[in-house]
Amino acid sequence: MLTRVARPGPVALVGSGEYLPAMLELEAALIAGRSPKYVQLPTAAGPEGRASVSRWIALGAQQAARLGVEAVPVMVLDRDSAEDRANAELVTGAGLIYLSGGSPAHLADSLRGTRVWAAILDEWRAGAALAGCSAGAMALTSWVPDLRRLTRKPRSGLGVVPRLRVIPHFDRMRRWVPGMSHWAAAHLPAGVTLVGIDEETAIVSEDADLARWVVRGRQRAWLLSPGGRRPLDAGEELVL
Repeated sequence: MLTRVARPGPVALVGSGEYLPAMLELEAALIAGRSPKYVQLPTAAGPEGRASVSRWIALGAQQAARLGVEAVPVMVLDRDSAEDRANAELVTGAGLIYLSGGSPAHLADSLRGTRVWAAILDEWRAGAALAGCSAGAMALTSWVPDLRRLTRKPRSGLGVVPRLRVIPHFDRMRRWVPGMSHWAAAHLPAGVTLVGIDEETAIVSEDADLARWVVRGRQRAWLLSPGGRRPLDAGEELVL
């Protein structure tokens, strides 16, 4: 019997691989025991055009079919559609809400303070799982840097996880943006932890306070500091 609990659901911050078979086990664990309604927002792909958005919708539908649950795409591509009452109503009753990849800045700017974001927070606080991959993972924190111009002032994220900053695709990002982890660690505020998350890997919250996290997936997460990096293997915990 499905129940909704009066506490926030888990949060998953994913390095890459949303809706792919490699992440099926993670997504199954997130929606297990919850409503079989899989809400999917391709918002971060909005600037990339219709073909990219359609690709995310198709991948999401395929993963929902593997899971045996209902895929509910919510076509929020900008702030106007994020204020649409019908889109907000689609979020109601979700078991898992997923923010997929693209531009983290566009995602955060499109959702922040809108009717759809309020609906997402309501469902998460009532027990739905909330996941963000790549752009989605970055946007769920309070920090969205410009990966092409690190010296540009970062945008504010959505603030669900204020004590974490994340670098997704970390196994590749070290080559794509050399020096990013050192720059980010050097600019880390007190009380905030910086984590690199490899592809097809996630960190998942283990408590309602978002203080305990566990690594899931085929690779590693990395605890980053000005002094270097420490690997966290699958199954290891991170305590903030």
